[in-house]
Amino acid sequence: MFRLHDVSLRHANGFVALREICLAVTAGEHIAIVGPSGAGKTTLLRLIAASLRPTGGHLDLFGTDPWALSAAELRRLRACIGVAHQAPPLPPRQRVVTAILAGRLGQWPWWKALVSLAYPVDIAGARAALARLDLGERVFDRCDRLSGGQLQRVGIARVLYQQAQLVLADEPVSALDPALALQTVRVLNSDARVRGATLVASLHAVDLALSCFPRIIGMRAGRVAFDLPVAEVDEALLRELYAAEGAFLPAFASDPASDPPPGDGGAPRRGTCWR
Repeated sequence: MFRLHDVSLRHANGFVALREICLAVTAGEHIAIVGPSGAGKTTLLRLIAASLRPTGGHLDLFGTDPWALSAAELRRLRACIGVAHQAPPLPPRQRVVTAILAGRLGQWPWWKALVSLAYPVDIAGARAALARLDLGERVFDRCDRLSGGQLQRVGIARVLYQQAQLVLADEPVSALDPALALQTVRVLNSDARVRGATLVASLHAVDLALSCFPRIIGMRAGRVAFDLPVAEVDEALLRELYAAEGAFLPAFASDPASDPPPGDGGAPRRGTCWR
C-alpha cells in the first residue's frame, strides 16, 4: 500500500518535523499511531496522503512516487485516499448531505459533480453513511448547526461514503465521549475490513488504540520509537514513549490483548528500515 524509506521533512523555518522514518504497510492493515503532542503524527499522515512532500528519503504510494506524477495523475491518486480530520474542513453554511457526497467528487465525472452541487444526486447514500454513525436524521442540516463531535462524525461519514482504498484518520474522535469514540472507531475498522481497505489512525486515547488495532506505531520527536503488534505494547513501553518528552500518559487498558482487534492487520513489523 505504501512504503517510506528514510523519510524526513523539514519545514521552511528549519524545524524538522519527521526524521528518518522507515515504514512499510500492506493492503488491508489496520494501524494506530500514538505518541505525545508534537511527535509528528499529523505530519506523517499528511505526508502519506501526498499533501506534504518529503524533503529527504522516498515515499512509495500505491507502487509509485506521487511527486513524479503529473498534476492530473496526482489528483487521481489522491482520490483513492480518504482523510478524516480532527477538525473537518466543512463550510459552515454547507448542508450535511453535500458534505458527504463531496467524498466522491474526485471519482465522478465533472458533470455529475456539478449537478450534485446544485441538487444532491445520492441522498440515500449520504443518509446511509450518516446512519452508521447515528446521524441519519441530520442529513439536511447545515454544518454550523452541529456540535464539534457531530462534525467529526460527518467527516468520517464522508470518508465512509468515499470508499477509499486507503483511509487516514487524524484524531478522528477527539471530540467524542469514550463510548461514542469506541463505537465510531469500530465502524471505521469494520468498514475497512469488509472492503479490504487499509486504515491508519492517529489517536490520543491509547486505550482506544490498544483495543481496536492489531499494530501500534509509537512516535516521539518526529521518529518512530516502536512498531509492534499490540500484544507486545506494554505499560513500560508506553510510559517511556510519553515520559521522554515530559508528557502526560493518557489512560490505557492494562491488558491490550483482552479485547482482540478486528481484522488480521497483516504481518506486524518492528520498524525495520527498507532500503
